[in-house]
Amino acid sequence: MIRVLLVDDQDLVRIGLRTLLETEDGFEVVGEAADGLAAVEEAARARPDVVLMDIRMPGIDGLEATRRIVARPELAAVRVIVLTTFERDEYVFEALRAGASGFLLKDTPPPRLLEAIRTVVDGGALLAPSVTRTLIAEFVAEQRRPVSPHPQLDQLTAREAEVVGLVAQGLTNQEIADRLVLSPATARTHVSRAMIKLGARDRAQLVVFAYQSGLA
Repeated sequence: MIRVLLVDDQDLVRIGLRTLLETEDGFEVVGEAADGLAAVEEAARARPDVVLMDIRMPGIDGLEATRRIVARPELAAVRVIVLTTFERDEYVFEALRAGASGFLLKDTPPPRLLEAIRTVVDGGALLAPSVTRTLIAEFVAEQRRPVSPHPQLDQLTAREAEVVGLVAQGLTNQEIADRLVLSPATARTHVSRAMIKLGARDRAQLVVFAYQSGLA
């Protein structure tokens, strides 16, 4: 059973999400919140597997709520999916930096939303679509972020650094294996070791580290 916390300041949005999840096997809505502060409190209380997090809310917004949730050691296993209205939402990259595992548009078809929740619970990330890769690249370029190498970057082998760069391009383990002529298991091992060395929560954070470190 996947435990989900719903965070949105619009009652109708939360009602719609709850209705969707409660009619599907394998999902349980364990709490709701209408603002960021309540979201942090509910996450601490309910210990959900996934938080569906709106960005623009009264009080502290979804970005700050995400930062506070992922910063709490007891909530290390919680994954946050940011829900946004616009494909080019100015806060998407910041949400990923804050620790979100990915983002979805609020008009995402229900089957895709359910698949996304399962994906992040299984350790994946919602970063494969080309629009996401383009979006992240645009934010990095537009904000002229200086390269700031991760302090543990030198612990990566040359191959691991190469793999991290490919992860940042949105490639799956299978695609990385095909590109580098490796077995999928070897590609997965490189990704896992890079995540451990860099202290990345998931592939989404690995992508952010790659951009910040100049690997992508």
